[in-house]
Amino acid sequence: MAPSQSSIVSRPRYHHLLAAIVLLAAGCAAPATDLPPRAAQSFPDGWRFPAGTLQPAAATNAMITSDNRIATEAGLEILRQGGNAVDAAVATGFALAVAYPEAGNLGGGGYMVIRMADGRTAAIDYREVAPLAASRDMYLDENGELTDRSVVGYLASGVPGAVAGMAAALERYGSMSLEQVMAPAIRLAEDGFVVDSALHRSVSNDSALIARFAGASVFLPDGHPPAVGSRLTQPALARTLRAIAEGGADAFYDGWPADSLAADMARNGGIITKEDMGRYEPAWREPVRTDYRGYSLISMPPSSSGGVTIAETLNILEPHGDLPAPGSAAYISLLAAAYQRAFMDRNEKLADPDFVQVPIEELTSKEYGERLYSTITPERWTATPDVARTIREGMETTNYAVVDSMGNAVATTTTINSLYGSGVYISAVGIFMNNEMDDFAAQPGKPNQFGLVQGEANAVQPGKRMLSAMSPTIVLDPSGELLLVVGSRGGPRIITGTSQIILNVIAHRMSLADAFGAPRVHHQALPDVLVHEEGGLAPEVATALREMGLELSVGSNGLPNGIMRVDGGWHGMVDPRGDGGGLAAGY
Repeated sequence: MAPSQSSIVSRPRYHHLLAAIVLLAAGCAAPATDLPPRAAQSFPDGWRFPAGTLQPAAATNAMITSDNRIATEAGLEILRQGGNAVDAAVATGFALAVAYPEAGNLGGGGYMVIRMADGRTAAIDYREVAPLAASRDMYLDENGELTDRSVVGYLASGVPGAVAGMAAALERYGSMSLEQVMAPAIRLAEDGFVVDSALHRSVSNDSALIARFAGASVFLPDGHPPAVGSRLTQPALARTLRAIAEGGADAFYDGWPADSLAADMARNGGIITKEDMGRYEPAWREPVRTDYRGYSLISMPPSSSGGVTIAETLNILEPHGDLPAPGSAAYISLLAAAYQRAFMDRNEKLADPDFVQVPIEELTSKEYGERLYSTITPERWTATPDVARTIREGMETTNYAVVDSMGNAVATTTTINSLYGSGVYISAVGIFMNNEMDDFAAQPGKPNQFGLVQGEANAVQPGKRMLSAMSPTIVLDPSGELLLVVGSRGGPRIITGTSQIILNVIAHRMSLADAFGAPRVHHQALPDVLVHEEGGLAPEVATALREMGLELSVGSNGLPNGIMRVDGGWHGMVDPRGDGGGLAAGY
């Protein structure tokens, strides 16, 4: 095992203990530094979000964005009570577990990047880990062929980290107790909430998966999704949340919820045990830091690949200087080539740093970015296998962002991987379990459900964290003031979606609304295909890209949300491509 690059933090042993008092930064939420003017934009004719037509949420003091309206309101409730950004982020996370079951969770994990107003930064990794009984080839059949057991069913789950991670973040950087910040989530689970069209549609779309397991009793009563306008209560989840609020993370990992989870696993061929639950610890890690054109980025390191891959992409682009116009063939081909090279390194070199020596310093260096930039031929696309010979010397998730009135900021991405995870629902605990084991290279060299072809570094090992694409990121302007808090959902498209929001704001000087509304593209090295949105490429641009040798495919490209500092306060955006269930709100 390589030397650890992390600091493992024990779960809080007494939940009423508050973190050390946070130093308050002088000044208002929106510092008086001059902000660069935003530039008018032009998107392809017929694009569904014409430039200048989207409107962000605006607030003077504080802002929250998330993929679920109810969860945003829960976090805002905590901010209005005097909580800081970390308090609100944890409240939002627990509320997502109730009101956004497709991705919000207690049965999964995630990452949180924190920047306090006094300049302190932190990154906490509460990614799931492989159970102790996991093995490298556990998803292969007797003929050595890959099965779907890493995607559906009881073997697909890693040991969940969400409860431990959120509790640890609150203990170190929060100002309120676990009971206080969990109160909205408990109320939502006990008293219920009104089902909207987004939840009804989500359950309906994944009803076949839900129906295979015990979650059908809650989410498919009488065989149908809860009706729009009906009230959904979750008494089992409420009991679990109350246990956590009263007993801290230990109540989840060492108490009756762990007993129930382990027993359900044992009855159904799963391998997560009570010992696995009791051994779980989140890890505090050093954030990935890079700069691009004078702006500083603070992002998530491995076991997430997001921060390193975004940093490498921007370092490849920076030697170009001013970028070509957004939407042009020159820009898209350059961006695709940068992603292609960064994802090649991502897929081969990144993994859990407690098991693999990860060359973060090299991959995020300006010199390495310049060398990769020099391998790009602007007028001709280089196929991924050819790039490999040149440079080698030897969807589903939820994101939320919070900024408080003091300028503290939190970017969080959390997931159970696929929508509704493995489909497994632990009835006594009231949670869906993740299918994060598929984020390992279940068979190195073969694609996972997102088409990612990953190497031996990310093979299954007991106790190992699987590689992730989650990319919660905080951006500071050249004067060091908070500018942007952003992240995304969407599997590997998290990385490209998040980075394009950042590029749109910094390089193309878009407003936050246009940065989110602009067409996006995606390239992940293999398959060697540029994914673009329907109507997002002008016909002449598509023709030019094909003539360069790019293969094009139409598809979705992530669902980010984020917050940006503006004169007089904050703007917040939930991606307009979403189902309408998200909310950006502040005061």
